[in-house]
Amino acid sequence: MDDAGLSQGLTIRRARPEELAACAELYVRVLQETFTWLPKDRHRAEDFLAAAREEEVFVAVEDGRLLGLAALYRPQAFLHSLYVDARGRGVGKALLDYVIAAAGGRLQLKCQTANRGAQAFYLREGFRCTEAGEDGGVAWLRYVIG
Repeated sequence: MDDAGLSQGLTIRRARPEELAACAELYVRVLQETFTWLPKDRHRAEDFLAAAREEEVFVAVEDGRLLGLAALYRPQAFLHSLYVDARGRGVGKALLDYVIAAAGGRLQLKCQTANRGAQAFYLREGFRCTEAGEDGGVAWLRYVIG
């Protein structure tokens, strides 16, 4: 993994149970800031916490501060969440690389069609788009790697 721009103090690891509430807060905050095409009340901490019961949640932590999270649904090697509160520092790539390795090199995800920045990120990281669809009126694209 290329750690350029990352602090030596950055750690990627499995989230501890007592950290899940902070993860849910980060999830809601980042969604509200970046998913501007959706109503703000659509983003709920309860949704993250419910999904986390069946997923492996990984965190990026630096000096005790939560910088990002990723949630893997292992049975389908599906990246359900990747949210970063410190964009432009390589934290998202570090989390993604960690999850790809944890999933054995194969990973899939859905990205909302309106989320152009995320699409560009996944394409840069070697993912390819394999499918398009819609859930609840929200268009998405499926990306896979490996």
